Amino acid sequence: MAASIMWVLEPPAQSPGDGNPRENSPFINHSEMEQESFCEGKNMALFEEEMDSNPMVSSLLNKLANYTNLSQGVVEHEEHEEDGKRREVKSPRMGTFIGVYLPCLQNILGVILFLRLTWIVGAAGVLESFLIVFMCCTCTMLTAISMSAIATNGVVPAGGSYYMISRSLGPEFGGAVGLCFYLGTTFAGAMYILGTIEIFLTYISPSAAIIQAETAEGEAAAMLHNMRVYGTCTLVLMAMVVFVGVKYVNKLALVFLACVVLSILAIYAGVIKTAFDPPDVPVCLLGNRTLSRRGFDLCAKVHTANNGTTPTVLWRLFCNNSMSSASCDEYFAQNNVTEIQGIPGVASGVLLDNLWSTYADKGAFVERKGMPSVPVPEESRASGLPYVLTDIMTYFTMLVGIYFPSVTGIMAGSNRSGDLRDAQKSIPTGTILAIVTTSFIYLSCIVLFGACIEGVILRDKFGEALQGKLVIGMLAWPSPWVIVIGSFFSTCGAGLQSLTGAPRLLQAIARDGIIPFLQVFGHGKANGEPTWALLLTALICETGILIASLDSVAPILSMFFLMCYMFVNLACAVQTLLRTPNWRPRFRYYHWALSFLGMSLCLALMFICSWYYALFAMLIAGCIYKYIEYRGAEKEWGDGIRGLSLNAARYALLRVEHGPPHTKNWRPQVLVMLNLDEEQRVKHPRLLSLTTQLKAGKGLTIVGSVLEGTYLDKHAEAQRAEENIRSLMGTERTKGFCQLVVSSNLRDGMSHLIQSAGLGGMRHNTVLMAWPGSWKQEDNTSSWKNFVETVRDTTAAQQALLVAKNVDLFPQNQERFSDGDIDVWWVVHDGGLLMLLPFLLRQHKVWRKCRMRIFTVAQVDDNSIQMKKDLQVFLYHLRISAEVEVVEMVENDISAFTYEKTLMMEQRSQMLKQMQLSKTEQEREAQLIHDRNTAAHSVVATRTQAPSTPDKVQMTWTKEKLIAEKYKNKEPGVSGFKDLFSLKPEWGNLNQSNVRRMHTAVKLNGVVLSKSQGAQLVLLNMPGPPKNRQGDENYMEFLEVLTEGLDRVLLVRGSGREVVTIYS
Repeated sequence: MAASIMWVLEPPAQSPGDGNPRENSPFINHSEMEQESFCEGKNMALFEEEMDSNPMVSSLLNKLANYTNLSQGVVEHEEHEEDGKRREVKSPRMGTFIGVYLPCLQNILGVILFLRLTWIVGAAGVLESFLIVFMCCTCTMLTAISMSAIATNGVVPAGGSYYMISRSLGPEFGGAVGLCFYLGTTFAGAMYILGTIEIFLTYISPSAAIIQAETAEGEAAAMLHNMRVYGTCTLVLMAMVVFVGVKYVNKLALVFLACVVLSILAIYAGVIKTAFDPPDVPVCLLGNRTLSRRGFDLCAKVHTANNGTTPTVLWRLFCNNSMSSASCDEYFAQNNVTEIQGIPGVASGVLLDNLWSTYADKGAFVERKGMPSVPVPEESRASGLPYVLTDIMTYFTMLVGIYFPSVTGIMAGSNRSGDLRDAQKSIPTGTILAIVTTSFIYLSCIVLFGACIEGVILRDKFGEALQGKLVIGMLAWPSPWVIVIGSFFSTCGAGLQSLTGAPRLLQAIARDGIIPFLQVFGHGKANGEPTWALLLTALICETGILIASLDSVAPILSMFFLMCYMFVNLACAVQTLLRTPNWRPRFRYYHWALSFLGMSLCLALMFICSWYYALFAMLIAGCIYKYIEYRGAEKEWGDGIRGLSLNAARYALLRVEHGPPHTKNWRPQVLVMLNLDEEQRVKHPRLLSLTTQLKAGKGLTIVGSVLEGTYLDKHAEAQRAEENIRSLMGTERTKGFCQLVVSSNLRDGMSHLIQSAGLGGMRHNTVLMAWPGSWKQEDNTSSWKNFVETVRDTTAAQQALLVAKNVDLFPQNQERFSDGDIDVWWVVHDGGLLMLLPFLLRQHKVWRKCRMRIFTVAQVDDNSIQMKKDLQVFLYHLRISAEVEVVEMVENDISAFTYEKTLMMEQRSQMLKQMQLSKTEQEREAQLIHDRNTAAHSVVATRTQAPSTPDKVQMTWTKEKLIAEKYKNKEPGVSGFKDLFSLKPEWGNLNQSNVRRMHTAVKLNGVVLSKSQGAQLVLLNMPGPPKNRQGDENYMEFLEVLTEGLDRVLLVRGSGREVVTIYS
């Protein structure tokens, strides 16, 4: 058991920029004195050689028990990294209430509650408002359950939700969602600043407005301009406060929280008071239309005084003069002015009137249901009339988007995990209690607002009917100023908290190094404060302030928060379903179905709020994901997506295990055999270029190589070689796997690779290798022997074989052929691979502009015209476009050149066999061979060469042709042979089988050269090796003669199964 614990605690090697050095702190940095004490005792001598990597459990337990998690960027941590000095860090003392519950409460309760909740109730009605709040609170509750499971599955360092998601779902998802969460927090700062300015300019000091509207229509635009000016100034001021000292912001947090709590208590106290003593809040109505009380005090058309009537200020607003005979607005003339109580109280029964929604278009009158009203013909609404009008169009989905930010802030506890006494106990308890508390507050407020306040007042967003007072403030007790001042400070504090948290989140992402262009934001002041990140945050926040409308900014940050919550739920669901061994949360009350429900609800709410904002947020996250995948640093965080990929791969592998693929699905799954030099570098990099051009990232590619030796001696070299191969694969953009084998000899290693590379149904069916260019060297006989044996292995394994000759002349991936031909010499049919390869190559940019030409061979008794027609029809059905040419071969005698080639080949073969003799015998044999060669060359100079056309090369073997060929081969030498033998007697002793094969190679090479010498690539059937192993070196000579004079040749040997089909 001790051994297994030591293995788990052994720290992984940290890559630069991992951004999480604190994970290792308890497990390393053993002092020299500790090391010496390990080895002094004799009880553990058996383990002393491994003490460096596997320290004793007894030495670790004390460090593990005292392990404290330092939050990123704090002074102690910076000094610990820079000076390397051990400093005693104060152990965290915060409990659940102070550390989690109150911060969550402060972050959740905020600007929307004070400025928009009454308006939402008025527009959507109590029932639909209840549904909106219930949906949003359910979403955050399910997310909190998932977050609790993740947060209690080990220590969560600083970074909060970003850390949890990135370590659970991998760097791509982590970076994408981390940036979404950062943008959400930044826009939240903008929303809180806009809320602060709205409270200040609308309810505290309306006269402070810098830009004044000249007409009533221009009031809204003037207000937005004032918001921009004041918002920008406030942002600069807040950013300076955050820059100068974050500790002051944290100290003021409790003051801001006290303002929120007092405000909410004042609301409940005011509701209770309305039951027996409703406040006097008069509202003036003209007919059923609400009037704005900003321009008049007396709610009447005329004022009776001194036994006479005088027109009121209201009369003057609707009529052209103060005389009784004045021309007045038609609706004003037809309807009476009435005054009602705006807050009739809980016992008034107004709840029934407010149950249902009253959505309206922009610019509509705020009207009271049930009031008598005389309709007038559709009028052109005169400007300047003191009606309360709706400023924006209202509908259910829009209200969801505006409301959702009021339930965000559930991550505040997990962000402080480093300051908690017992984070794994405090985070779930505190977060869930805070959500329950705030959900109760929101739901009860909706019912109480609907039961206490008149509907027209609820729908009056800016309190115009109340002389510009805050609606919720009029309900509160003892004074409206409790709510106004409390909400002002709470929104101000929330803005400061956002500007404090967002830069640290960006700094955590930057320090992880997963997004290269953000790394500059990882730096900051000497004490770790994120200066550059704060600057970027302020600039992004300014874009939100320039929007200037709270109702427009709220849905933007709703998107980013919903996306973040969605991925928290996804992370929990993935980890639970995969049952990864490390998934052992202390929080037990979670289930994958709850996480999945939470994820689905988040996704639904995104599209409910705004489908185009949702798509835009997803597009941003998707772009960040692909960027990290393409450019980001390689990270191994043990994330769930990797586990999900493994599960999916296992499922897919088990599915494809059953039998070989259908011909339609066949594609070359390539095992590339690379040769390495003495420094473990790849000898022929162009082989990987050819692989990339052939595969284009599709299907399976395994890049294999063999090191000679034993694994214990060569494992370091093997690792270096594997790194070199992977590096080259990255350079050549070869997508695949690297598999390196250390074997006692190259021959066995290559055989092992051919047999065992791949897994299950994901196995290679094609081997690609380079032609051994040095096979003729006398001291390198193993190269051609290995090559021939590899050809036999692929045949036995029923795998196709591709041999690239002159591979260093093949094009790189950056090259482009603007013209040229890919010539296919289809001599024998072995499954159609020859047809498929040029088609696949031409999908790549290198070969795209090359034409495909197919040559086939006709014998004397074949109808070449009919063959060409048949081949064209066959290619048409295969949907392959190519030029077709049939080459006719004629019967002729074997030339003297062929005999001479065969003689030289056999002499060389004989010489190689004699290499085993003693030194004296070797010298004697070498002299004899030299004499023979001298005589041979003198005869060759006078030979007459016959036309270079091969003899009997068949495209398709029929049974009759095969029997005829066998009998023909058994016939004794014909008269032509006898004439040649009289020219040189040694030729009569040659193996006639070798002579015929050489004859085929010479003639076919002549035909190929005459047609394809200028081709960019020649594909040629590769004949099989002889069954008798005595002639292996002759086989190499045949192949050499067959491809002589050609620049780029791909010898193709099919697996024997059909790989192309004419059927759909």
